[in-house]
Amino acid sequence: MLRDLIKTDLELVEEVKSGQRRAFSELVKRHQKGLLRMSLRFVKDLSTAEDVVQESFIKAYEKLHSFEGRSSFKSWLFQIAVNGARNRLRDTRRNMVDIENVQLAVGAQAESRLVGNSIAEILQEEVERLPDRQRTALLLRVYEDLSFKEIAEIMECPYDTAKANYRHALMKLRERFEEQQDLRSWSDEVGGISGETNQFAEAEG
Repeated sequence: MLRDLIKTDLELVEEVKSGQRRAFSELVKRHQKGLLRMSLRFVKDLSTAEDVVQESFIKAYEKLHSFEGRSSFKSWLFQIAVNGARNRLRDTRRNMVDIENVQLAVGAQAESRLVGNSIAEILQEEVERLPDRQRTALLLRVYEDLSFKEIAEIMECPYDTAKANYRHALMKLRERFEEQQDLRSWSDEVGGISGETNQFAEAEG
């Protein structure tokens, strides 16, 4: 049992491929919470998110023979789930992005100074207006703290494209915030969107 706990995902995948179905249960245990959390960020409905997760694991099991290990199993699994969540959003055409606690593109210190829900609601609306790929990169980076390499694998795009989608999302949010007086004052006071995009630009340099 102890040995099972220290096996890598790739080792478990190979066991499943060799016919040891119990190994897939370990993969489910390892990743179901993260997958559910990520799905909720997209569909904002627990029941729907649970369906996405269940369908994702079923598809992963059915397609496991095609997984060659070029990316991490987690990235491959998240890719399946993101595609599933996107399909759900397209099917239902509902407003389903969770931006609770205003955690997008602001640090903990800035977050603690936000008062009320008005900014959170406006931010949620602005994130919804972002192009799909920019919104996806933003959610994966901010909420799941994934690397750009992982995001690129999940989105099936080059590393620089994943990074650019994230950067453009932040810049658009910054522009929209600065167009509104109340939000511009908040951004200037605590760093807000402007601070995050400036830090990103410095990191890029």
